Amino acid sequence: MTIDIRRVRPEEYDAAGALTADAYREYGPRGDDEWEAYFRRLANIRDRDQVAPVFVAVEEGILLGTVTLELDQRIPADGPTMQGHPLEPGEAHVRMLAIAPVARRRGIGRLLMKRCADEASKAGKTRLTLNTGDQMEPAKAMYEALGFDLVDRQEFDDGFCLLTYATDLAAPEPPRS
Repeated sequence: MTIDIRRVRPEEYDAAGALTADAYREYGPRGDDEWEAYFRRLANIRDRDQVAPVFVAVEEGILLGTVTLELDQRIPADGPTMQGHPLEPGEAHVRMLAIAPVARRRGIGRLLMKRCADEASKAGKTRLTLNTGDQMEPAKAMYEALGFDLVDRQEFDDGFCLLTYATDLAAPEPPRS
């Protein structure tokens, strides 16, 4: 079976949003107001796709994964329709990589990350960054296997630990004359 990695379609926004939020639910406590607000932001692909491209992994019409790629600006925490701060020059940032639990361990995360790296390179970016939680062991292992280095660690009062990873992108080949 072929897995297609492509830009999300408007008719897929709700399903892709539900997949994204559901993939993260195992990492946050249910019933906590802050986490529930975060799950709603994760599910809001319709607005997010207006600011940063959202890519999906699809097999035989079934959504298996999603990822957001910030190319020009960060999506602000208070909502994707608000103005976010710009990224560092040459930087692109991966957000909200999510794989449906039934589709995990099939290389879908790697395929989505490759699409992000390719798109970032095409956009002239030279560095790709991302954040993940310390508890997301499979994701951390994948990022490190893909050549990402841990560059920052932030610990919060509630015990949550946010890790920042980065990798340099290969320079795009100059056009041949």
